[in-house]
Amino acid sequence: MDINPVQPKIIELIEYENKSFQRDEIPDSAAVELYEKYKTQVDIEFPIYKTREHWKLKAKGWVGYIPVTPELHLKINPKVPIQNLFGMLEYAYNFKGFRFLEGMMDCESLEEFYNNLAQILSHKVLDRCRKGLYRTYLPKTQQLSYVRGRLDVQQIIQKPWNVKLKCNYEEHTADIKENQILAWTLYIIGRSSLCSERVSTKVQKAYHALQGLVTLQPCSAEDCIARHYNRLNPDYELLHNLCRFFLENSSPSHERGNYKTLPFLVDMAHLYELFVAEWLKKNTPQSYFFKQQHPIEISQNRHFNIDILLCDAATGKTIAVLDTKYKAPELAGYTDIHQMISYANTTKCKQAFLIYPKDLTQPLDIKSDQIQVRSLTFSLDDNLDRAGQTFLKNLFLLIPSEPTPIISKGDR
Repeated sequence: MDINPVQPKIIELIEYENKSFQRDEIPDSAAVELYEKYKTQVDIEFPIYKTREHWKLKAKGWVGYIPVTPELHLKINPKVPIQNLFGMLEYAYNFKGFRFLEGMMDCESLEEFYNNLAQILSHKVLDRCRKGLYRTYLPKTQQLSYVRGRLDVQQIIQKPWNVKLKCNYEEHTADIKENQILAWTLYIIGRSSLCSERVSTKVQKAYHALQGLVTLQPCSAEDCIARHYNRLNPDYELLHNLCRFFLENSSPSHERGNYKTLPFLVDMAHLYELFVAEWLKKNTPQSYFFKQQHPIEISQNRHFNIDILLCDAATGKTIAVLDTKYKAPELAGYTDIHQMISYANTTKCKQAFLIYPKDLTQPLDIKSDQIQVRSLTFSLDDNLDRAGQTFLKNLFLLIPSEPTPIISKGDR
């Protein structure tokens, strides 16, 4: 007789909103687990007289799904419209323009979006396995009873009694990073609790198709970035973009004890930064270009990355520094202002902008040592492309045009 597993209780939050729960709604053991493992993502106050014997929870700029214990799961919903969240993910992970996403904007939750992307990745991996995995030649050294590749003559001279020959050769193999990324991502997805039974079966099928050909090696989201593609593996670029989405927002470090299910959590501040940078790169006028995460070295062991640089396409000169802030304060913080002045000084430009998802109650417009620091809005509440065009318009209105050089008659 089949016994249906007990379904976990799901409690829901909205990012940055406080919510109270009755004393008996959250077991003490789950609350301790949430406090110890997820304090970066969720603030939790335990029931005391001050809280009227209620639990008080507040999500801190993260959205997604946390399987706290087998009995209790936590769902954190975004404060931005769900379709705009999907639009941000499209730009941030370079899904924009792929036909398979045409129906994805109809998803009603982040879990459904995750589930559909997992199905797409599994389907495309299975397709690639049927066609044959991408392979390349890797150097290998092995003791063999026959000659293969190039002999290590020095070893033969030093150890003539050794019947095994040390050979250096190249092996044509599929066990390479390009495929290890796929295997590790499918493994991570398989340990999530967000896929339907039908999709979980397909994920397992794709994972097993790679077994025996590809070693299971831990991979990170960074492994998916800036890889080289050629005429033999152009489809891997999309596969790795999909893998990056799953790896960047899944968290194996939260594993504890025998409970192996992994959380899926999107850092909205990081997503906002990625989205704004990618949107600007794709929509900037030809006379400009943007640099993302530009590294600046302060000293031998100290450096920092600037979110976005606006540069002149003709000269390469930095025109402005931009930094995204996924928060909605009444006014800009002093730390953020000083940070922008430091960025501007380091890059030798005079314009700096703090970018917020909502208008500040007190907009920022100050000048310090010839450096102008202002606030701008890239809204997430309305159509994203329309909000981006409004942002660009306001940005270029505030950037003074470079004076046209006067050419004397003698220079003509």
